[in-house]
Amino acid sequence: MKRATLKDVAERAGVSKATVSYILNNADKPITEETRLKVKKAMEELQYVPNLGAAALTNKTSKMIGVVIPQTEPGSQLMFQNSFYSEIISAIEYHARKIGYHILISGTDVDESYIKLIYERNLDAVIAIGVYPDDFFEQFKKIGIPTVLIDSYCKDEHFHNIRIDDELGAYMATKYMLEKHHTKIGFLSGEMKEDGVIKKRHEGYKKALAEYGIPYDNDCIFEVEVDFNSGIEAAEKIVKEKTDITGIVTTADVLAIGAIKGFHQMGKRVPFDYSIIGFDDLEISKYITPGLTTIKQDIYGKGKCAVDILEKALEDKNYPKQDVTMKFEVVERESVRDLS
Repeated sequence: MKRATLKDVAERAGVSKATVSYILNNADKPITEETRLKVKKAMEELQYVPNLGAAALTNKTSKMIGVVIPQTEPGSQLMFQNSFYSEIISAIEYHARKIGYHILISGTDVDESYIKLIYERNLDAVIAIGVYPDDFFEQFKKIGIPTVLIDSYCKDEHFHNIRIDDELGAYMATKYMLEKHHTKIGFLSGEMKEDGVIKKRHEGYKKALAEYGIPYDNDCIFEVEVDFNSGIEAAEKIVKEKTDITGIVTTADVLAIGAIKGFHQMGKRVPFDYSIIGFDDLEISKYITPGLTTIKQDIYGKGKCAVDILEKALEDKNYPKQDVTMKFEVVERESVRDLS
């Protein structure tokens, strides 16, 4: 069936094309309620779907929000290897659609131009998740579109920010392990970068050890890629090196779950041989055996909050910059053993 046009709707409703356009774009024009109803009925009868490309040319808006996810190295597929991203993208997509926007996801490699896509697609706003080089933020400032940073410690007041207190989260995770009488505690994390959540979590880990009078040991630190297989490999390394580690604080559930698998493959049991605490509380964390004790953060809430901020910022160019720190908590399951 031939796609209905703006002209077809106008003819069916007995009004001008301009009137239909005004109604579609909620223009501030003196249009009666009767006319609006006639146009709406005509659109329903003709199954009219607005041409977003044409609307973008007319209104200079694409109705699209870019969602940028960093890659740890060229060619990697971080967004597919950690379900943290699928959970947060799900929230962003759902709430963006509710306000009439679509999302365009970009997994950005470190050697790519970060801004090219914004110009090509005429994006109205951007949500950037994670850590990027300084020049990335400098280029964003020049473009001037509303931008929300999630899980970044960029101190530039040009951007809206959403995060948790990552240092406190890792401090609580480490303290939880210490309260279960573990004194040799490993730290399994992604790469530590300036202004990144991993470095903040590492600080929290060190702070808890210091409070309990336990010396920091660099041999207990394992920096890897944040994915399932890296968790497996880290566990195998721990077993092979025969360290006296009994507990492991991880900076992501996907690493903790991989480590549990790795220990199992090496003939070790969690929590009897090694105790593990995660970070995120991914949906899968309660389904595995043993259930993963972890730091629960509101991943879905972060995505929703980002869209809520952008909705206001797109309506009001003077909307003040938001700096949101979300809550978190320890969720106890079965992956940590009390050694007392």
